[in-house]
Amino acid sequence: MTDFINQLAFGWYPYLAVTVLVVGSILRFDSNQYSWRSQSSQFLRRRQMVLGSNLFHMGILVLLMGHFVGLLTPINVFDALGVSHSFKQTTALVVGGIAGFFAYIGCTLLLHRRLFDSRIRKSSSVGDILVLVLLWLQLTLGLLTTWWTLKHLDGSEMVKFMSWANGMLRLNPAAPEILKDVALVYKLHIILGLTLFLITPFTRLVHIWSAPVWFLLRPGYQIVRTRRSKHTVASPTRGLAGGAPSYGGPTVLRQMAESGQEGA
Repeated sequence: MTDFINQLAFGWYPYLAVTVLVVGSILRFDSNQYSWRSQSSQFLRRRQMVLGSNLFHMGILVLLMGHFVGLLTPINVFDALGVSHSFKQTTALVVGGIAGFFAYIGCTLLLHRRLFDSRIRKSSSVGDILVLVLLWLQLTLGLLTTWWTLKHLDGSEMVKFMSWANGMLRLNPAAPEILKDVALVYKLHIILGLTLFLITPFTRLVHIWSAPVWFLLRPGYQIVRTRRSKHTVASPTRGLAGGAPSYGGPTVLRQMAESGQEGA
């Protein structure tokens, strides 16, 4: 029975979760684009929102990038680059621990705000609260793994997770056996993470696909202001006061337009 549960959790469930994540997100974007948003409640109460949201999103983005790169990169690549398993494990522990702590504090602030502010709680759906609770639990499990990771700074446990992830990518049916003897906290962390993938297309988490990371690659720009005469009064549409709206083009008065003089 234990072997069956292990195969179900780490052999079949990952494929189900990723399939629902990708296909469900595409179908939702195709059928209901107006729901593709974070549904922010900042206009109801700004307090705790800015600090909590910034800490959470910065921390969670670092964690996601670290997990994907660390788990999905073949072990041979790190060996070829001369990166030892112990160094990779220590780096992941330090960087992941800092990012996880920031994300945990931010998520706690956001959850407290949503649960204990009456206006926000009344405007929140069950799904909104459930998502934050699951994220908070996932971050808690992630921080708890630090204790077990400190016992394996040689990178032995990390190699197991990398081998499992790469085995799943290669459709290796024996991959789930690699995680059979790892600590329970790691297993719960993986299962809950896959569950978050599973529910993403049906919750506000779907907005992660629209994360504005392209802003980091956007070229800089310069704002140029034009000095106008103090006696010149311009309308919001860029035309002179009393004239027709220009909308960035040449201003044409109504009298001129009716008399055919606009082309003069």
